[in-house]
Amino acid sequence: MNINKLISGLLIISLSAAILSCTGGKKSAEPAAEVIPDDIVEMRADQIKLAAIETGQIGMHDISTTLKVNGIVTVTPQNEATICSPMGGFVKSVNLIPGVIVKKGEILAVIENQDFVDLQESYLEARNKFEFSKADFERHTELYKNDVYSAQNLQQVTTDYNILKAQVTALQQKLAIIGVDYTRLTEDNISRSFLIISPISGSVRFVNVNSGKYVAPTDVLFEIINCEKLLLDLTMFEKDAGKVSPGENIRFFINNEDEPHDAVIIETGKTINPDRSYKVFARIESVCHNLMPGMYVSAEIETSKKSVISVPNESMVSFDDKFYIFVYERDKTEGGLQFTEYKMIEVRKGVSGNGYTEVILPDGFNISASKCVIKGAFNLLSAKKNAGEMAC
Repeated sequence: MNINKLISGLLIISLSAAILSCTGGKKSAEPAAEVIPDDIVEMRADQIKLAAIETGQIGMHDISTTLKVNGIVTVTPQNEATICSPMGGFVKSVNLIPGVIVKKGEILAVIENQDFVDLQESYLEARNKFEFSKADFERHTELYKNDVYSAQNLQQVTTDYNILKAQVTALQQKLAIIGVDYTRLTEDNISRSFLIISPISGSVRFVNVNSGKYVAPTDVLFEIINCEKLLLDLTMFEKDAGKVSPGENIRFFINNEDEPHDAVIIETGKTINPDRSYKVFARIESVCHNLMPGMYVSAEIETSKKSVISVPNESMVSFDDKFYIFVYERDKTEGGLQFTEYKMIEVRKGVSGNGYTEVILPDGFNISASKCVIKGAFNLLSAKKNAGEMAC
């Protein structure tokens, strides 16, 4: 019995010793490691220097964006002429080839037509009758005033006078369409041919006649273009509607040349085409001797400048379809080493231009008290990924 009590006592003493050794055997516990938040990146001074990290203030900058568009060289309607014969006939003479420069009022072709002779004859006949009718009308009007002539007779004379006057006026307009100066037309200078005159100065682009060929009023004989006043016909898409306006400058290139040419927007389209595009027209300002209508051009449009909150382009980084900037958080000492913490801030991206990008900051962000990483932001993002704190 005494032996059993002795054994039990020894077991209790051993168990107590084991418990004491587990709970109080260690003199002191090691401090827990610091947990770095997910949006913080820390670097030592030597790492900051190696990553070339610089900070600066977020500020306002003037940004003008550049839109790249395509188009062709064209001319205004008033500087392009499609020439037809006002009446049919046979081509008596023509001496033009495409590319020839002509001046306004220059003779392009001579057309012969018997109907033209008949038209002149009809005009001269109607004019002579009208002159006689006019004198008769004036004489009867005076007699009527003196009660010598009846009202009924005067009405008949007036009717004949007005009919002839209308006939003469109509024939004058027909001759004017053909280009005949009816004031100089007499019985002695009736002609069987009339002239096709150039309505503008420019270069002949198209010739569709030759001597002896019969042409109808609907046939196109010539096309002339004034290449001194050219336009750009540019195609833009509806997503860019409202980004450009008249007066803005354009730089454009032709034939893959490196030398830019200048133009100014004069008009923007007001409707969207079925392919979801619309037109922008620009007046060419620079002198370019090898520029011709129909040429393909690539253009850069510099939109109007606006002052926005922005950062240098390299300050903004992208990850997982989101945009971020880094800002200085604090300096700290750890294990005798100096560290700097940078905080990731999610932002929205705006327009870019002139080396800056518009940044839409979260609500409550203190711009004046924050220092943004303006160089080395991508290195900070890489350090964050390599630390395993961002999932790719």
